[in-house]
Amino acid sequence: MGSFVCRRLFSLEQQRLWWLKRVPAGPLRDYYQVPFTKPATPSVSTDYLALDIETTGLVPQRDELLSIGFVPISGHGLRLGGARHYLVRPERDIPESSAVVHGILDDRAREGLPLADALPPLLKALAGRVLVAHSARIEHDFLDIACRRLYGYPFVAPLVDTLELEQRKIVRSGSPIAPGALRLDALRQQYGLPRYRAHDALSDAIGAGELLLAQIAYRTSNRPLRLDDLTRRY
Repeated sequence: MGSFVCRRLFSLEQQRLWWLKRVPAGPLRDYYQVPFTKPATPSVSTDYLALDIETTGLVPQRDELLSIGFVPISGHGLRLGGARHYLVRPERDIPESSAVVHGILDDRAREGLPLADALPPLLKALAGRVLVAHSARIEHDFLDIACRRLYGYPFVAPLVDTLELEQRKIVRSGSPIAPGALRLDALRQQYGLPRYRAHDALSDAIGAGELLLAQIAYRTSNRPLRLDDLTRRY
């Protein structure tokens, strides 16, 4: 069964079990060995992993990963002791249009890890956690392509998208969305969070994690928050 059909017909946990039966031994199978968090789990009891990646472009089928940054979140608090950053060595030269954004040049990129060495620590850190990112579909799709290329099977994960959460909030209020208002830095300023250097994978991962905690803290509803109130709508 194709991954698109699987995604449309089955819950995330059913998809995990489906791929667990098919993926051979290795980092991706180890990731699928750990059950996904149940949607009804209280948010404060959910373990998350805030993630950011820098790439050579925005097309996962063509472009390459350049760096990976992540930080765990537990009990609605960032666990900075578990934060990690990996530089990834691309197979091709970095386009100039990409380098001016993230500042990673070819000479620095050559010092990075091969993708086959950088991806397993991320999958290990993600096991049993919910992926958090700003515009999370980008992170998901690059990881999906990377897993298909390295292991021959897709990547599936529960996602919390801080951009989508804010978009939902604005739509509910009936207000228009101003151009640029949903950028990570703009939203952090709106919530009174400090400014970090943009387009650094670890800084942006921490930034997305802090933004999520601010969005949770400033909720107007008194109803207990559950994971399925936050997860991305496919």
